Amino acid sequence: MTNRTNDPTLLLIPGHWLGAWAWEQVVDHLTAAGRHAVPVTLPGLDPQDPQRATRTLDDQVAAIEALMDEVGAAPERPVVIVGHSGANAPVSQLLDRHANRVARVIWVDSGPVAPGTVFAPDLDGELPLPPLDLLRAQASLDGLDDQMLAEFRRRAVPQPGPVLRQPVRLSGDAHLRVPTTLVCCSLSGAQMTELAQSGHPMFAEVAKLEHAQTVDLPTGHWPMWSRPADLAELLATASATDED
Repeated sequence: MTNRTNDPTLLLIPGHWLGAWAWEQVVDHLTAAGRHAVPVTLPGLDPQDPQRATRTLDDQVAAIEALMDEVGAAPERPVVIVGHSGANAPVSQLLDRHANRVARVIWVDSGPVAPGTVFAPDLDGELPLPPLDLLRAQASLDGLDDQMLAEFRRRAVPQPGPVLRQPVRLSGDAHLRVPTTLVCCSLSGAQMTELAQSGHPMFAEVAKLEHAQTVDLPTGHWPMWSRPADLAELLATASATDED
């Protein structure tokens, strides 16, 4: 790999039910550290969009592509993509198309998905934020107090059905060659590596990554709220690492 710039723009892509607002504290810390970070609200997650519920995975990928164009992402000036949780579908597809415009991908309690992956093929309609007990059964809420959870509930937007029913389309293995940092929160890096090496289907693509490192940030599934300063520091450090 050739050397990359050590101060690239970070594009922050949130997971399910979230918009750019989810990254507010992280952006504040990154800005204070002199880093340029742009949080994203993907199509389908803007509550003011009258066509919100019909947005597709392709729409989300196109929106990230447009933002990359806007910030001038190019092979000689690549950006860093930060993908949280369910952002792994659009981000994996984006990397497949634009690997040469990305200096590094940082997965936050997430990771790349395999071609053909469909999150919810039988979903009828949208996917709203589940009740608290069900959400807790699906993902760790460690570090989130009642106020944080109430704000999450207040601002969460249902995931559009078309996004969750559309398969991830990958044309090759370019996404596996992008330098990768996995910020491990719900699981440790050692646990993730062990699952990947044992052939666990959820981590199948992690095992194939050619330039990957893990960084532990012990907390729940939403570290942008539970440990925003620490997450910002990890993002700044990882995104400033050159690859040879």
